Amino acid sequence: MNIKQLKYFLVVAEERQITSAAKKLYIAQPPLSYQLKQLEKEVGAQLFIRNAHGMELTEEGRAFQKYAEKIVELSLTATSQIHQIKEGELGKIRIGVISSCGGVVPNKEFKELIKYYPNISFEIHEANTFGIVEQLQDGIVDLGIVRTPFNLEGLNFKDFYQEPMVAVANADIFQGNKIAHLKQLKNKPIILYRRFQEIFNRSFRHQGIRPFYAVTCDDARTAIHWADEGLGIALVPESIALTYAKSNIIPVKHAHWVTHLNLVWRKDRQVTPLMEKIIEMF
Repeated sequence: MNIKQLKYFLVVAEERQITSAAKKLYIAQPPLSYQLKQLEKEVGAQLFIRNAHGMELTEEGRAFQKYAEKIVELSLTATSQIHQIKEGELGKIRIGVISSCGGVVPNKEFKELIKYYPNISFEIHEANTFGIVEQLQDGIVDLGIVRTPFNLEGLNFKDFYQEPMVAVANADIFQGNKIAHLKQLKNKPIILYRRFQEIFNRSFRHQGIRPFYAVTCDDARTAIHWADEGLGIALVPESIALTYAKSNIIPVKHAHWVTHLNLVWRKDRQVTPLMEKIIEMF
């Protein structure tokens, strides 16, 4: 028994004539009759009664018809889904994301992707950049969205977004609409997002400034929240400030305080069609 025989059987059951069924199937009558006989032989029961009016289903044939319809439908569904998976139109993608990309991802491209391929689903894992890279290495996620700087060893990457650092502070902590020089931060309580400590320290040393880190934390949202509560000046990426800050967002004019968002994936793993779609989207 095969899918072709089941399809032949269903068309004959619908047409009730070998001649019209053969025409509909674009085959000759003898091969169609042969396939039906083979099917009946395998099932071990007569499926049709042949009379002057054509072909009528037996009681066994009517029972078999229900199963044949389900089997053919499942076959078509399986074939369709396999094709969709092969084309990257169906499946689940596991993405590791950092908290500080919330103002950038998901973007309009993600929304367009879901619009055209509604059967794609996302499994989101949240961690800092180092945690996401570790999850990639352990095979927990397929793709990661991380922020520079990070160790590129063993990874492919796509740089898709860059943005400046800004200061978040209420008016009691900082007066002014911009920070044109780092000396404006001298003796000010700074809330340090630890991710950028090395970059900040290098810049402050170059300017001969010894910064006062009033608060140190590991999440940009935490830094912003403490700044909103008036405990210091949070130095964070612009997009996350625009998303979460309630206090003033103050531009910082310093060429080296720029950060990049990268899409990353392992060099040694096969890129699936769905992964390829996401990578191309960026």
